[in-house]
This record gives sequence, structure tokens and C-alpha cells, in this order.
Amino acid sequence: MKSQGRASDKSIFQDQQGFSLVQGGPLYQLLCWTKLSDDVLSFLHRRVLVISSLCWLPLLLLSALEGRLTGGSVTLPFLWDIDFHIRFLVSLPLLIAAELIVHRRMSPMINQFLTRRLVPDTALEQFNAAVASASRLRNSMLAEVLMIALVYGFGVTFVWPQYVAIDATTWYSPLSAEGSSFSLAGRWFAYVSLPIFQFLLLRWYFRLFIWARFLWQVSRIELSIVPTHPDGVGGLGFFGSLPITFSPLLMAQGALLAGLIANRIFYRSATLPDFMVEAALVVLFHACILFGPLLVFTPQLERARRKGVGEYGTLAARYTREFDEKWLRGGAPETELLIGSADIQSLADIGNSFGVLKTMGIVVFTKEAILQIAVLTIFPVLPLALTMMPLEELLKKLFDLLF
Repeated sequence: MKSQGRASDKSIFQDQQGFSLVQGGPLYQLLCWTKLSDDVLSFLHRRVLVISSLCWLPLLLLSALEGRLTGGSVTLPFLWDIDFHIRFLVSLPLLIAAELIVHRRMSPMINQFLTRRLVPDTALEQFNAAVASASRLRNSMLAEVLMIALVYGFGVTFVWPQYVAIDATTWYSPLSAEGSSFSLAGRWFAYVSLPIFQFLLLRWYFRLFIWARFLWQVSRIELSIVPTHPDGVGGLGFFGSLPITFSPLLMAQGALLAGLIANRIFYRSATLPDFMVEAALVVLFHACILFGPLLVFTPQLERARRKGVGEYGTLAARYTREFDEKWLRGGAPETELLIGSADIQSLADIGNSFGVLKTMGIVVFTKEAILQIAVLTIFPVLPLALTMMPLEELLKKLFDLLF
């Protein structure tokens, strides 16, 4: 009966395989209605093409119409605005593509709690409640309406002009006798293109909040952690794939940083080393938002290790004492041969298990995973090293370092 009950509860979760961080919400429903997506997030190329074109193509046409495509009276014409093109032709497609990758990898990851029997039978209802709660929050219309209000009320009017926009006459904000104001292209940029981008980015941060909240709720369950699990973290090692799961999102953020730096290098005489602190902060920020929520499992892992060391220590003491009495103190019958006996192998197995316990980690991520986050985030910035030295010299220095 217990196994049938577990199978029934497990099927509840599988019915909610709708649980994914991305498969829900008003925008998702709109994309399905317009045939830009389906219930499994197909038609990725359609979404990328339509949304990117909506943000970029009208600005190309309006800038050409206003004579600010390649020059004119502005310091920064449309075609030379590196930050803009990276934002809408690189970062935006990556944000959209990240949805499909996260959807395909996240549900199997969550299902590991059940397939590895980490959730005890008595807590299956609580686990399903956490899944359902995350799904409801993901589907919230109010949340997306508030994000739109935040984008127009704060992102467009404050964040962009204060921290992102370059201090120069540009294709979207040329100088005139009355001062600076938005051009026709600038109005489309400020009220259509930029809000779409900021909304998609903000929605990703909201999804990461849902993820962190879900992990916190699961951590309230007393999980069946196996301290001798070979992954070294009691069976929770499947979280190690998080950097790869979120790799498009990390690269989108890195490309965003690269575009911002590039404009300041080419139009404000800055240098790449001037932005080392900013780059480090971006890496630290993403490491915190991806791995910080996983620390909620640390108390359980620490208790499991401490309990396991005590229990396996008692078992090892009992076995080694009986082994000693049997083989070294004359306890074994004279007819029993030492060669071929399984006792020594069992002794070694206990020793190996105890060794795994002693090295068991209490955090479910590794230094290598943090390094992966750093590499994925900084990789889009690396081409800007060419602004410091010619490609030939850069390759020579790289060759000298490697060989």
C-alpha cells in the first residue's frame, strides 16, 4: 500500500511537470496564442526572429529616415552603437533561448528529489505543495503587470539614463537648440524596444526568485540524505549542473556587460582594465543568485554527516573488533581459509564508506562550478582585449602562457 501511495503522489508531481520556471505566465500564454510557442516551447527561431526584429528593425529604418544611420550630426550613429546591437542581437536572443534550455533541464533536475528517494513518503504531500506553489507564482498575472510597471516607472526613466546610456549626442537623443530630446527612433527605443528587453531580463530575475523560494520550501522537509552517497553531498550532487543549465542567461549578462564597456572604450576613451571591478561584481552577483539559495541545504547536510560519522564509526568499531578477534586472536575455525574470505573485502568496504563520510561536503556546489559561472559570464567580454593590444600580440602572449 505504501508503494502505491508513493506512486500516486509521484504521479501528482509528474502531472505538474508543467513545473518549469518558464512554462507559464501571461506572456507565455500570449506567445502560444500567437503561434510563437507551444506547450513545450517549440518554435524558438520564430520567437527570436519576431521579438528581435520588433526591437531592432524599426530603429534601423527610423535612423536611416532621420539621417543618423552612419553619421550625421551625432557622435554615436545607429550602426556604430555597439551596446545597442549586442543588447538586441545577442543578449535578447540568448534570454529567449535560455527559456527552452532551462525548461528541458530543470524539470528532470527537480524530479531527482523523487527518483533518488530524497523526499520521504511522509513528506510527498509537502513536496507537491511546494511544486504547486511555485507554479502558481510563476503563472501570476499580477507579478508580470508589476514588472511592466517597474520597467516603465523605474527602468526606462531612471536606470537606463543614469547607469547605461552614454553621455554623448546619439542617434536616439541628438542635441538641438532646445537641448537633447528623443528622436523618432529614440521614442521607439525608449517606449518599445528597451521596455521589452528590460521586462524579459527582469522576468528572469523573478524566475530565479521563484527557484530560490522553492528550494527554501523543500529544505523545510527532512530529506532522506545518504551520507555515504558517492557524489560526496548526500545525493544532492545533481545541482552541480546549474551553471550549464543557466549558461545562456549567464552569457546574455556577459554580452550586456561587453556592450556597455565597448561603447565607453570607443566613445569615452576608457580602457578595459577600468572595468575590472564591475566585471568581478557581475560574476559575484550571478554566483550568489545561482548558488546562494543552495545553501539552505547546508544544515541538513551537516547534520547528516555528523550523524553518519557517529553511526558508521560505531559499525566500523564493531566490525573491526570482531575481525580482530576472529583472525588475529584465534577466533576463526582452523578449517576456515583466510584466502578467499570476504571478511577483508568487507573491512575495506567499511573503510571506504567511512572515508567518504569524512570527506562529505556540506555545500552542494564546487569551486569548479563557480569557475564555470565566471568563465560563462566573462567570455563575451574577452574580445575587448583586442582594444589593448593587436590580435597577433595577444595570441603570442596566450601561446607563451600555454606552451
